[in-house]
Formats: sequence, structure tokens, C-alpha cells
Amino acid sequence: MVFRQVVLLSVLLHLLLFPSSLALQKRHHKINGPIKTIVVVVMENRSFDHMLGWLKSQLPEIDGLHGNESNRLSVFDEKSPEIVVSNDAEFVDPDPGHSFQAIREQIFGSNDTTLEPTMSGFVQQAATMEDGMAKTVMSGFRPEVLPVYSTLAKEFTVFDRWFCSVPTSTQPNRFYVHSATSHGASSNVRKDLVHGFPQKTIFDSLDENGLSFGIYYQNIPPTLFYNSLRKLKYVTKFHQYSLSFKLHAMLGILPNYVVIEQKYFDVVGFPANDDHPSHDIAEGQKFVKEIYETLRASPQWKEMMLLITYDEHGGFYDHVPTPVKEVPNPDGIIGPEPFYFKFDRLGVRVPTLLISPWIEKGTVIHEPEGPTPYSHYEHSSVPATVKKLFNLKSNFLTKRDAWAGSFEKYFYIRDTPREDCPEKLPEVVQSLRHKDPNEDAKLTEFQVELIQLASQLNGDHVLNSYPDMGKTMTVGEANRYAEDAVSRFLEAGRAALKAGANETAIVTMRPSLTSRRAGGFTSYLQSA
Repeated sequence: MVFRQVVLLSVLLHLLLFPSSLALQKRHHKINGPIKTIVVVVMENRSFDHMLGWLKSQLPEIDGLHGNESNRLSVFDEKSPEIVVSNDAEFVDPDPGHSFQAIREQIFGSNDTTLEPTMSGFVQQAATMEDGMAKTVMSGFRPEVLPVYSTLAKEFTVFDRWFCSVPTSTQPNRFYVHSATSHGASSNVRKDLVHGFPQKTIFDSLDENGLSFGIYYQNIPPTLFYNSLRKLKYVTKFHQYSLSFKLHAMLGILPNYVVIEQKYFDVVGFPANDDHPSHDIAEGQKFVKEIYETLRASPQWKEMMLLITYDEHGGFYDHVPTPVKEVPNPDGIIGPEPFYFKFDRLGVRVPTLLISPWIEKGTVIHEPEGPTPYSHYEHSSVPATVKKLFNLKSNFLTKRDAWAGSFEKYFYIRDTPREDCPEKLPEVVQSLRHKDPNEDAKLTEFQVELIQLASQLNGDHVLNSYPDMGKTMTVGEANRYAEDAVSRFLEAGRAALKAGANETAIVTMRPSLTSRRAGGFTSYLQSA
């Protein structure tokens, strides 16, 4: 009785503090299919073979590892020593190579992209970094080390032909998940990070069709790289994961499209759970377990799907050749010098799981059946499938999501949702890291980008120190800076909405390092 009273009191308090939760219940656009809520989780920097390749012993249908796959130390020297794949992956530190140049060598064995994608250059490229890295990139995890993924794969669905959208690093690939383009970005582009990327997103399409979305973040949401999501009308779409996710799921008011962001900074007491090296994959397994069990207990479960994928492969080996033919440039934009990339080939295969009570147990999805003979599953398949599942009247976002394979048909095989979906997943008892997070560590490239995003949110991007911001921060400092920037940005947005500001305007903050006042902030509104 006391527990129920506490829950009811918490609910009332939450609705008073976060009135946008009430808006989540609005449904203006009729969805005819079985799926009313789509949940998307994008993890960091692991290849399919690295994470799920050895699951073939338990799911023979997947295109996994046989154990004899290998790479030579020197691709074109037949006498060069070989390194064979192994199932003894451990805690990875430092990070393997995954720049545009490194990935090109991994795929083609050289800088010549006219060759066939033989996936033969992983060892050669890794050997240029440091001792031991060549073996690291050829190693994978035994299924028992990843008990949450192993169970979800056997209980639901694995895609074994899902590729990242661009053969480059994190941020361009993340853009494709929600907008089917990186707007020409093949790496970090400072001016675009500052001003925000201008392309239309699936969030905009959902809003046009009267459907809801929500972003549940932990320290900073990379979705704020999209310029349109900085509009005042979307400020209330951002929710702190720890405060809102379980509550919204329990109340059955999760929006139609849910994005769950991870902890991207590895700090004591709140370790990173995004799987990016050098973060502990056990934390990622715990995170996915928590998400699944929360959704499984929700009254919305029977009308829900959860997709878990990875932004890119992180430099780890995968044996399936990357698609390089008939891949459409999404919007006609060519990448910057020196590569002038045409966005006409995909990246490396990544682990992708599909979870829903409408999915048959143990399903393995291979190639799509269209819409063209050359279509593949890749990150643009997310907006493509959202459009079809939710029968959106909006056009496809780009030529890429119009081309990408969609997977809505798998929700129409059954007449009713399954009743045998597990309520709980296995406990994660094995940690590969045997020490606390190193808060004094330097930032990864992606973390530096997140700090540059944070500096835009709080106005510090106008300072002379901006170009180097993040490069001198420790992980602990960066985490505090990012959390504070997001808090101040969202607080300013809510205040502007309350004051009656135009909801299409964008909040632009004054520099926090020069203008912060006790108990306040300064900001101004900019037309979108």
C-alpha cells in the first residue's frame, strides 16, 4: 500500500514538473499496423563478427564465423604471416583504427577502392598502430560473455546483413539512423557541429504527421547535432533517462518513436555503457537488459518493437564484404577534400537485433527483398521502416532511405503477439574490466565532438578556445561540462516557451565561461 502511494505521488510530481509527459498521450495520426511504438538504441564501435560471429555455434543460420577466417600481416604478400580469428576477446584499450583512411585499408587491403572489397586489410592496418592490436581486431566474444545479446538473438531476431551507412567513423553514421544522410560529412566538420546539421529528420516527419517522439538521454544527446531538434517546440521531447524512461514505460505513455542515448563518458559510479572501447561491454549488456525488461513490463509491450544496432564497426574484423555497387548518394552532396567521397558505398557490417512480441523466435534476417535488386539493410532502413510501419504521408527523407531495405513485413507474419517472451534476461556477472573507470583519461574523437556540441549549446563556441575545446579535458571534466551544458540549454528553452516565444525559434546561449550568473543564465532566440 505504501509503495503504491509512493508511486502515485511520484507520478503526480513528475507530471507537474514535466507537463510534456501529458502530451505524449496524444495520437493524431492513425497507425493501422501492429506496431505503435518504435524504440531505437545505437551502440558504439563493434563489428558483427566481433560481437555475434561466434554465436553461429548456437544459431547455425547466421552468417557468422567458422573459425578459419584470417588476414595476412601484409595483404599482397602470400608468404606473410596470417592471424586467424579467435573467440578470446577481452577488454579493449586503446581503440582500433576506424578513420575513413583506416576503414578503406581494412576493406580493400589498400587505398585502391576500385578493387573488390575482400575485407583483407584489418590486420595490416592494425599492425601499424601498436603491438597486439592485430590480434585484438581479429578476436570476438564467446556467446556466454554476452548473455543478454545471446538470449535476445535466440528469442527474437538477428540481422546478419545490416551494414553501417558510411565507411567512416561515428557521427556520420549516426546521422543516417534518423535522417538517411550525413549532409556530406565524412568526419568531424567544425562549422556544421556549431550551426547544427540542416537536413530533415524522421523526427520532423513524425511531427508533420501528428505523431510523437522522445529522446531519453543520460549525459548529452548526440541527436542535438541536428539543427531542427534545437527548436523550442522540441525542447520538451528531451527527457533524462534516469528520471523518465521507466516511469513513462510503466504508465504506458512512451511516444511513438523513442531514442535511448547511453552514457558516453566513463566516470566512477556512472560507468559508460555505450560499448565504445575502452568501455566495459558488461555495462552495455546491463544497459540493454534494463531497457528490455522495462519495455517488457510496459502496458505498451504488445504494440512495440526495439531495434539495437551499432553506429560503425570500430575497426574490428568482419568477413562479409561491404556493399560497393549501386549505392545511391542520398542528396547529391560530395564529401570534402582530400577524399571527395561520393557516399556511394556502405560501411562494414554491424550487429543488429530486432525485438518484438510480433517476431517469431529465432528469426535470422538476411538480405532484403527490395525495393531494388541492390538494396541492403543499413542505418537508413530505420527511417524507411518507420515511414512504412506508421504509414507516414511525408516523402522519404533522401534517396538513401528510399533505396534501403525495410523490415515491416516481419510484423505481419503472426496474427497475434507472442505470449512466451521472457520477462527477464540473464544477469551479467562477468566484467572484462577489473578496475574503476579512469576519469583522467583523454577524450576519444567522438567525445571531443560531444564537447564541441556542448559548447554550442551553452554558447562557449564563440570563445577563442573553441577549436581546442575538449582536447585538453579529462573524461571526468568532460562529463560534468556536457551535463551542465545540456541542462542549461533545455532550461533556457523551457523558460522561453513559458514566456511565449515562437516555438520554431532556436535558443542560442551566451558563453557560460564568461556570462554565468549564480542562479541564472543568459540566452537569446534565433530564427530557425
